[in-house]
Amino acid sequence: MSFNFVDFVKTRLVLLILCCFAYTHAHAATVNYEVQIEAPDNLKTLLEKNLDIVRWRGNALIDGDQFQRLYLAVPEQVKTLVATEGYYEPGVDIQLNQITQNNSLESLVVLLRVTQGPAVLVGKVDLVLQGFAGDVDKGVTCPRPVWSLKEGALFRQADWEAAKSNLLRQVVMTCYPRAQWVETAATVDTDTRQAQLKMVLDSGSVVTFGALQIEGLQRYPASMITNLNPIKAGTPYSEVALLDLQGKLQDTGYFSSVDVSANLDSTGTVVPIIIKLQENKRKKASVGVGYSTNTGNRTQLTYDDLYVPYLGVKLKTGVTLETKRQTARGELLFPVTASGYQDSLGTAFERNAIEGEVTHLSTLTAKRAWGTSPSEYSVMLEYLSELKNVAGVGKTQTQSLPLTYSKTVRNIDSLLFPTKGTVWNAQIGGTVWGLSDQSFLRASSKVTHYYPLGKQDTVIVRAEAGVVAAKDRVGIPSTYLFRAGGDQSVRGYAYQELGVQEGDATVGGRYLATASTEYQHWWAPRWGTAIFYDVGNAADRVADLNLKSGYGLGARWKSPVGPINMDVAYGRAVKTFRLHFSLGLSF
Repeated sequence: MSFNFVDFVKTRLVLLILCCFAYTHAHAATVNYEVQIEAPDNLKTLLEKNLDIVRWRGNALIDGDQFQRLYLAVPEQVKTLVATEGYYEPGVDIQLNQITQNNSLESLVVLLRVTQGPAVLVGKVDLVLQGFAGDVDKGVTCPRPVWSLKEGALFRQADWEAAKSNLLRQVVMTCYPRAQWVETAATVDTDTRQAQLKMVLDSGSVVTFGALQIEGLQRYPASMITNLNPIKAGTPYSEVALLDLQGKLQDTGYFSSVDVSANLDSTGTVVPIIIKLQENKRKKASVGVGYSTNTGNRTQLTYDDLYVPYLGVKLKTGVTLETKRQTARGELLFPVTASGYQDSLGTAFERNAIEGEVTHLSTLTAKRAWGTSPSEYSVMLEYLSELKNVAGVGKTQTQSLPLTYSKTVRNIDSLLFPTKGTVWNAQIGGTVWGLSDQSFLRASSKVTHYYPLGKQDTVIVRAEAGVVAAKDRVGIPSTYLFRAGGDQSVRGYAYQELGVQEGDATVGGRYLATASTEYQHWWAPRWGTAIFYDVGNAADRVADLNLKSGYGLGARWKSPVGPINMDVAYGRAVKTFRLHFSLGLSF
């Protein structure tokens, strides 16, 4: 047994100081002390949060004997804590100093100096995957898991636990939900400074999906659920597939709660899919008021019926009264078919008074939509009857029957608050030959790209372009022409202020081009600021696309329903400042 003279002297010194302290404070049992830690940043926080001598500081129950036990336990506690960060031979130096006042001992200061020492790295990784051959017998392909803690990496306890959890998670999410660890061991050799890892994982049998078991469905037919279910009986278990089905059912609006799971408590290899539902109230009416810097004051009334008897369709109606626009609409949405199609029929009546142009528009639409994230598609046949009154020109009446195909792709990290990725929409369509006052072909595209710069900064680049091919603009409904300006277009200008001058009004043109660059900085979790530059215009000829610019500053707030943006922009062409306010994203 070895004897460390230095440690012996230090211990006796501590006892002597404590005796002096207790003697000078005979009527006060509590030991007052401070702890000062000098250590690398990655270790200092760990020690401050976990050392007993730090956590008990200031407690009135700490007397001399208890303080002595805390003090003497520090070196071993430091070694144990630092080992979790991959350093098994730290340097530990602890001193106890006195603070006196008027020759009287007032308190103690514990000075702890820690050096991390040499690091222990991951050595040989011995991973044994038992099973995992059952998928061959089942005729399905299951992905192999990937071990994340590679040879040569720093051996941290947190990384070791995370790697085990991550590997098991990969396995249980697909094909093998009953997989479990048989053995996990990490042997640290302080001489070679390596950690040898040994793991044995048993996959168990491949689990496949069986039939649906639906609970809580009262008002709607079961086909409403089965048509949305892409999971075929006999396909291997997938947690992602269950979550995808749950999301689809939640998005229908028919249910207030949806829970989709598989019965893994059963002993068989075929498990049923259990869907537990709670239906929403069938009818819903709402009233809302608001304000938009584009269209002014707003009052909105809506009435929805989730299941019209005998028809089996969803009814959505609404009336919106704004300063510049008034709309009444109704829509019938049919349940999603087994092929994934959502069909709808709609009608709307709309009045717009914008930049000297007043339009009364009546529409009848038939639409088919399909696809799931990230790609969504639709095709729409629309009949429009428009009465247009242009200041200084007069009234015109037009009828049109255009057919439009649309595709939207969303590859972003968040639908509410994206910071990375791209959203893209493209439309192409035209009138059915001989059934419109003016034949035309229309194409447009809009793309928004989010580029992160670190954790707090994002650059947003947006561009939009459109063209209407026709022998003349006359006879084309104004909603199929292009104008620019406003919150989601070129800031610094009024809503749809940029376009073609006709009489005393601004009307839509056959060409559109806009672009925007915005830099956002989030200085708090929900609050941010932005600086932006926008350009764009609409015209009847490409040569007349004299791009107008606007730039300014904005404030951003992440509300529970989406981003709220408030911008102050200067329009160079009109030489004036304008306030813009918007909620949510333009897609």
